[in-house]
Amino acid sequence: AQTIVTLNQLFLSQSWIPNIIRKRVCTTFVEDSLSNGALCQCGGMRETHGSNATGDYFGAAIVSQWDSSQHSSEYPTDAFGELEFAGAGRRQSHFLRLSCDTPPQIVYSLMTAHWGVPSPNLVVSVVGSGGCEKVKPWVREVLRQGLVKAAQSTGAWIVAGGLREGVGRCVGEAVRDHAAAASCLSQKKVIAVGVAPWGLVHNREQLVNTQGSFPARYYVQNASRDSCCLDNNYQAFLLVDDGSVGRRGGETAFRSMMEDYISHQRTGIWDSGSIEIPVLCMLISGEAAMLKRVDLSLRKATPWLVLNGSGPAADLICELLDALSAVPMSCTSPPPEGEGSESPSAELRERTRERVKRHFPAEADREKLVDRALSIYQNRDLITVFHGEQDSPDDFDTVLLKALVRASKRVSSDASEYTEELKLAVAWNRVDIANSELFNGDIQWRYEDLEDSMTDALINNKPQFVRLFNENGLNILDYLTYQRLEGLYRSLSNSSLAYTLLQRHLTERQSLARSLPTVPCSPDEPTPLKSPISGPSSAKELSLYEVSRLLWDILGDVCQPFYYGPLGLDQSTSTWRTLKQVNKLLLGDCLYREQGCVHPWASLFIWAVLQNRSEMAVYFWEMAGESVLSALAGCKILRELSKLESETAAKLSLKELAQKFENLANEVFSECYQSSESRSFNLLIRQSLVWGEATCLEMATAADARLFFSHDGLQSLLSQIWWGDMERSTEVWKLILTFFLPPLIYTNLISFRLEEGKTEQVPHGQDTDSLDGVDATMFSLTDMMDEDAEEYAAVRVNLKGAPSSNPKRPFVLLRWREFWFAPVTAFLGNVLMYFLFLSLFAYVLLLDFKPPPPHGPSTLEFVLYFWVFTLVCEEFRQTFFRGSTTLYQRMKLYIQDMWNKCDITAISLFALGMCCRMFPWSYEFGRAVMAVDYMVFTLRLIHIFAIHKQLGPKIIIVEKMVRDVFFFLFFLAVWLMAYGVANQALLYSYDPRPGWIFRRVFYRPYLHIFGHIPIHEMDGCTNNVTLIEAGAEPCTSTYANWLVVILLVIFLLVTNILLVNLLIAMFSYTFSKVQEHSDTHWKFQRYNLIAEYHSRPCLAPPFIILSHLHLFIKRHIRRIPSVKIKHFVLDIRGRQASRLNTWEAIQKENILSAQNKREREKDSERLKRTSVKVDSVLKQMAEIRDHGHRLRILEAELEYCSSALSWMVQALSQSNLIKPTRPPPTLRVSAFSFRSNSPTS
Repeated sequence: AQTIVTLNQLFLSQSWIPNIIRKRVCTTFVEDSLSNGALCQCGGMRETHGSNATGDYFGAAIVSQWDSSQHSSEYPTDAFGELEFAGAGRRQSHFLRLSCDTPPQIVYSLMTAHWGVPSPNLVVSVVGSGGCEKVKPWVREVLRQGLVKAAQSTGAWIVAGGLREGVGRCVGEAVRDHAAAASCLSQKKVIAVGVAPWGLVHNREQLVNTQGSFPARYYVQNASRDSCCLDNNYQAFLLVDDGSVGRRGGETAFRSMMEDYISHQRTGIWDSGSIEIPVLCMLISGEAAMLKRVDLSLRKATPWLVLNGSGPAADLICELLDALSAVPMSCTSPPPEGEGSESPSAELRERTRERVKRHFPAEADREKLVDRALSIYQNRDLITVFHGEQDSPDDFDTVLLKALVRASKRVSSDASEYTEELKLAVAWNRVDIANSELFNGDIQWRYEDLEDSMTDALINNKPQFVRLFNENGLNILDYLTYQRLEGLYRSLSNSSLAYTLLQRHLTERQSLARSLPTVPCSPDEPTPLKSPISGPSSAKELSLYEVSRLLWDILGDVCQPFYYGPLGLDQSTSTWRTLKQVNKLLLGDCLYREQGCVHPWASLFIWAVLQNRSEMAVYFWEMAGESVLSALAGCKILRELSKLESETAAKLSLKELAQKFENLANEVFSECYQSSESRSFNLLIRQSLVWGEATCLEMATAADARLFFSHDGLQSLLSQIWWGDMERSTEVWKLILTFFLPPLIYTNLISFRLEEGKTEQVPHGQDTDSLDGVDATMFSLTDMMDEDAEEYAAVRVNLKGAPSSNPKRPFVLLRWREFWFAPVTAFLGNVLMYFLFLSLFAYVLLLDFKPPPPHGPSTLEFVLYFWVFTLVCEEFRQTFFRGSTTLYQRMKLYIQDMWNKCDITAISLFALGMCCRMFPWSYEFGRAVMAVDYMVFTLRLIHIFAIHKQLGPKIIIVEKMVRDVFFFLFFLAVWLMAYGVANQALLYSYDPRPGWIFRRVFYRPYLHIFGHIPIHEMDGCTNNVTLIEAGAEPCTSTYANWLVVILLVIFLLVTNILLVNLLIAMFSYTFSKVQEHSDTHWKFQRYNLIAEYHSRPCLAPPFIILSHLHLFIKRHIRRIPSVKIKHFVLDIRGRQASRLNTWEAIQKENILSAQNKREREKDSERLKRTSVKVDSVLKQMAEIRDHGHRLRILEAELEYCSSALSWMVQALSQSNLIKPTRPPPTLRVSAFSFRSNSPTS
């Protein structure tokens, strides 16, 4: 552990860099003949060289040319860290001095892993003239509007010189201007990397520090002029050291190696992209030496983009490509490397020599430049020309794409042009390019062409491409196999919470199979999805079982375990045996991985939700079926993850997305409820095959979706279930009267909906069925709530004209069940009997609490004992005989309810009091416990009032205010102790009685708050120590009375004014906060109460024991399964389920269409559309101006031709060479002749 801590500290301090990264120092002084011996050919002065370098006269005498590799040596670097530009006010940049021979993989890893520079999707290396050469204005515009904008949209690195001169300065200014105009999010995407020669950097001594600079302050002088100072607009600087001073070009070799290395890395997270990182070199102007750089890079198959008209080298290359294309070469197909090709023709060489002479007239070694130019021409397929004065900078990203596609097509002749273009568009996340260039209807895409790009888009979070592929030929059923799904989970970021949770389950499984060898599932077949994790092997072995365990931990018993079917697992099997089966399965052939996922969109939705990918999760929700339940499931998963997340920002993001899905569920259900009330009810209680037989009500309860529960449609269903087959307008007094006089059931005192429902069922079904003309699905609440109906089936689906599956019961029995099996009747019975229980308890406690046996207890007390026993039986039934989950989960679910904790406390106190009252020595204690227990039982009445619309929200307010009181008591206890101890010490110098000390320290200051000061205790005091120890009251000390008064004033000021008003403010805030959403909270609480009494037997304690015996016989003797264990469940299959899903999907589409319409009508969207139209008009106007310019040129040429022909006619007519047979033609004046004057030759 100490070693790991040491390595982490070493990594954070960057002290390891000098051990890996080197610099170069000149070790041989080679005299420069032009400096009279003062300078070395490396550019350094003689004084800067060591004695060993200047003392080797023999070696220096035989050397005529200084060479970096031979005359310099490597030493640990002494310049690295962070760079702060003095007075710039910008974020710090990273810098590193490194040798020109440094392996590029080390530098790339340092930049991405340690400096935190995001991996690029594209690298644009800008090269051009250095020094003081002026850059043309249109080139600056291309860099600003074209290059930087394309880099921002593609996530590219811009590699340039990094100095405040030439092209490097223009790139820095373009990045600066973009950062000033763009948002903070887009600023992070534009990464400018400066690669400059160390010996050329001005004030480089400020960067030198052997321990690293964090930061190094760098002063830039005369920033308005071009200089060799570092540019503060770059994020990172690589200062390449070849041992020279003041010489250019020392960084060229390293820069070329770096570009070549990056071009072999893959894009995406953990190199999970479908293509390698594209590298494009961009040439702006350039001197003659730049031809060597271009030639060497082309030999490595690096594509180039040349700006025509920007300068000598760029113009020469463009002219060669344009003018020599018609001249034949002796070698028709040169190799890509440009080596071993035949010599070009003499004509081609002569034309090249002419153009080289015109662009570089001062160069002495002209033949060498000609060879370079011809070599560049042989690799012309890798060169793309950008005509800056003609092409628009807005199309620069498209030009980059075409250049890279052209290069990839030349390197790999088998690659499809469109496929490579698509991969580049996905890597850059440019869905607009894909829409306009690739998916415009001209190309017929196959599934195989979209497969890899779809994987890239999923892993790297590009939902727009996922949507695009799905709309253009990709079949998700063929694509998403279980093997791919496992690969997607392996691609999770190791910083995500889901990855951590999956790794825990994976470690648990592997600990069991540690002794077993790890065998790949299918060694003969390649894995369709490469695992992007290159860390420990355990990450590559992630399976669907870990995903299933994670979902089980999050969703609990709401759903059945996911993916148990493909894995061949049984839910009832113990965890240890399941782990053993999974390990055995994974060591075999793993045939399940080749199967297609049964519910692909739901699986992708879960995968996206676990990663908190908002846009992608919403799209998968749109595509998945069962929209309401899927949104509630996403809300549940996200809220559970937010409880486990430790980072505040991530927790807030999870909560926001959870609320978004709850809003979506609420909106879709609102649309469904407006369309059809009966279908929406079926939607709420329908069991889902996709979500493990869960229902919307169960999922909403687990997700704490209070907004969803506040919907009128859901409350209407709850009211219908609450009243059963009775009318919801029935007065409470009628129920109470009927409760005590049951024969009134058969009168017209209470109205029932049975006859009404039968007569209105058919037309109501016809109105709500709009899909295929068949009656809508209806369900009977009597069947759902009738306990005896479980023997047949608690919920039956009846179509129009179909006979009822339940036998017809007599009217007397039917009406009896309709009244007594309604939840409202069970609730009313429990309330009335609970009041009777409290009355009996109070009577026994006050009037009939007999002495211990044999004189007691009394008969009524035994009745009370039996009553509490029936309450205990009911609590046992709620705990152990509900649900199909394990015993631990049922107990955990029971304990989570606050009122169940209150029941446990009340029953435990009653049992303790009953045991203690049986013995004479503990009789009084037992009576006291029973008295306290009566208070607990009475407070239990609060839960009963939760059903009331006015009292229910107030109960929630009181509950939250009680929590506020605990915080208040904490602050109050601090002040009580502070004042009490000080007051006791000042007033009483000696008092050995602990009880009195505790009373004066806590109790007396507490009375002071309410203005009670016990002066009577001061009478009859003494200062005699013996009497005090015997129990006499000691007298108070008068020495520090003034201090006691001051402390009392401060204490009363703080407690009575500060703390009490703080408590009042807390109460006011809690009241206003809860009152605002009190209706929402109450409706959620109401559902819990209705669900509780719906599941309870109809008889109230103590008669509930009869219902318990009845249930015991049915469950354990007759083996009749219970349907009421699962609250409100409707099981429909086949065509009816399909019709319901189709209807729900139609309502969801209506919601999405309305949302899209509202989005389009927003002012921001209108401004965007207007901006696009204005840009289009401006582009068309520019084209019109261009056409006008060309027409004027054509007019001028026609005028010249016309004047020349006139002159020729006039000359011939005046000469005697030709005898005219007819007079010369006359010029007809056209309507456009006014545009120009008479032609001149």
